[in-house]
Amino acid sequence: MTLKVQIFLKKRKALALFTITKNKEKPLGKEYFVNYLITPNDAGKTVKDVLRNSIGLSVAFIKHLKFIENGILLNGEHATVRRTVAVGDVLTLSTEDNEYGEHLTPTDIPLDIVYEDSDVIIPNKPPFMPTHPSHLHHGDTVADALAFRYSQKGLPFVFRPVNRLDKNTSGLTIIAKSRISAARMADSMREGKIKKQYLAVLHGSPADDVGKIETYMHRTAQSVIVRENCSADEGGDYALTEYRVLKRTEEYSLVLASPVTGRTHQLRVHFAGIGCPIVGDDLYGTPHPLIPRHALHAVSLIFPLPSSENEISVSAPLPDDMKSLITSLFGELPDDINCI
Repeated sequence: MTLKVQIFLKKRKALALFTITKNKEKPLGKEYFVNYLITPNDAGKTVKDVLRNSIGLSVAFIKHLKFIENGILLNGEHATVRRTVAVGDVLTLSTEDNEYGEHLTPTDIPLDIVYEDSDVIIPNKPPFMPTHPSHLHHGDTVADALAFRYSQKGLPFVFRPVNRLDKNTSGLTIIAKSRISAARMADSMREGKIKKQYLAVLHGSPADDVGKIETYMHRTAQSVIVRENCSADEGGDYALTEYRVLKRTEEYSLVLASPVTGRTHQLRVHFAGIGCPIVGDDLYGTPHPLIPRHALHAVSLIFPLPSSENEISVSAPLPDDMKSLITSLFGELPDDINCI
């Protein structure tokens, strides 16, 4: 199994001001600090203004920082949120988690980790594994597997998913490792800076080799789970998917799809809506004898790391069930897959 990780240097005006250090007086991994360099745009502001408006932290998290040891430092010394900052000052924030995630059952489950640093951890989720616990799933989720991983290191763990995958969807998902990282990743998601690509096998074939699907989406009246396309005046959320057809037959197609927006079940609803449901989708299409789930795999991610100038590109190989399906339907795996 080959996992690809690439990091590119890309100038980012705000996040380039962050650096990460470790507290060497504590055991490895116990505490990280984020350093924020004060620029002319922030000069004269209070620490509170910088935390809320420049860094984008919540009121709750600022309150948390105020009451932990070394939570907020200015040039290495304890600072209240009323202090005024000047150009060249360094504001240091603790990212230590003293809390443990609730409702998690640490469980020793194999989970491939594609990438990990002080900000994020990216597993390659296998099919049939839920992302987070629910009333039907305890001890068998990505969250539970990660809770076990960190418990073995004596570290607290709070599950902070940046994106979520359906239980039967395989592939890459991002989990933030601190409140600050989660806040910055949420900003990147809202600003469209997290690029996601999926491989999907469709029953049917889109009219164009390269295209986009634009609709509005909302829940159906009959279900809290099922989504459907709707008009803007029906209270739906805007949804945009871009796609490229990699291979076609008379009955099936293989596509590389990018959900520009992140609506629940977006790709499944969009492709079903143009008459090309994802193969094996028992909710928006029909089951298929060659695969026991919908044939959808989160194959690649490109996103800016929360605390650096680096943009990272991560990809994961197809699971065996989708390899087998694609080989059966198309004769071979397209060369395009190896270039993603």
